[in-house]
Amino acid sequence: MELNPFSHEFHEDPYPVYRHLRDHAPLYRNDALDFWALSRFRDVLDASLDWQTYSSAEGTTLERMDPRMFEITPMMIFLDPPRHDRLRRLVSRVFTPRRVAALEPFVRDTVRSLLEPLHAAGGGDFVREFSAPLPMEVIFTMLGVPSADRRRLRAWMDRALERDRDTPVLPARAIEASIELHRYWFELVAALRKAPNDGLVSALLEVEVEADEGGSTRLSDGEIVGFCALLGAAGNETVTKLLANAAVLFSRHPDQWAKLRADEAAIPGAVEEVLRYTSPSQYQGRTLTRDVEWHGKTVPAGSRILLLTGSANRDEREFPEADRFDVERRIPTALGFGHGIHFCLGASLARLESRVALEEIARAFPAFRVDESRCVRVHMSNVHGFESVPFEAA
Repeated sequence: MELNPFSHEFHEDPYPVYRHLRDHAPLYRNDALDFWALSRFRDVLDASLDWQTYSSAEGTTLERMDPRMFEITPMMIFLDPPRHDRLRRLVSRVFTPRRVAALEPFVRDTVRSLLEPLHAAGGGDFVREFSAPLPMEVIFTMLGVPSADRRRLRAWMDRALERDRDTPVLPARAIEASIELHRYWFELVAALRKAPNDGLVSALLEVEVEADEGGSTRLSDGEIVGFCALLGAAGNETVTKLLANAAVLFSRHPDQWAKLRADEAAIPGAVEEVLRYTSPSQYQGRTLTRDVEWHGKTVPAGSRILLLTGSANRDEREFPEADRFDVERRIPTALGFGHGIHFCLGASLARLESRVALEEIARAFPAFRVDESRCVRVHMSNVHGFESVPFEAA
């Protein structure tokens, strides 16, 4: 059975492929696309913790990235220590738990304003009218992006992640969108240096920490642009897909939705179960810095290897009845937001948005149905979810 992250059929339902790999090819080799893959939970976890061997410097998708691309606009997710650690340390000074927690009233107001017309109409398109605009408004407000720029910025982000069927070659439209994104972020940083606002970008312009060689250091414009590009894309896509996946799952499993309506305290656990059951991020790409051995085979240094989070989260060796969706499931070790040094910096914000969204949806739509025959999936190399989910009150 073939694992092809660019196959549209695979995007529809990757889990039969994952089960086959876990059982029959826990170290998988794809000669045509020139990569290896690990699919079992413990293997993925162990590799995620070993950044010295499993390097992120050539990107985290199957498509290799030239490290020189990130010299001017480095992204933490595409860096190894010590450079990764310096950026994370600086950004963490302003992207704090307190700053995230303080967003809850704004997040709730945004959720309610988006749900109000859907409630009045008895339904609509869950993605286009709710789960896509929600994180867009939250992330861009947090960063200090002017309201007038947000929709075109989000459109560029979506296009930059698009991939064509059955090929790892970056399409021209994705490259052009990425260029437009970076141009915009540089222009915004320059504008905020002259006229700061109360957003995160302005705060990043001022943050200082002690440098290893003495004195203090600040983020360069390019480093801030890299952070904006990363947080903007990851923050938008993860929550958009997580909530859309949740809508489809709860439509399929109304008994699980009833549990959330009966007990709001179950919602944080439900968010974790949605992340496990239908991981928005399906894998993390790495490049080996040395030869490694898995399941009796040697993978040579320089090889591209995928850590299949989507498969690991359905591994029966770790999760009893792994293919059963259960909002009361206990998840001791979660992989949905990564693990190790690359654990998602925005995980607490994504969890906050998702929790508040499910709380308010449960009030607005005690029962609802998704029309799966009209749902439209996204086709990206590493994002699992929908671009359209029609639903209606039941």
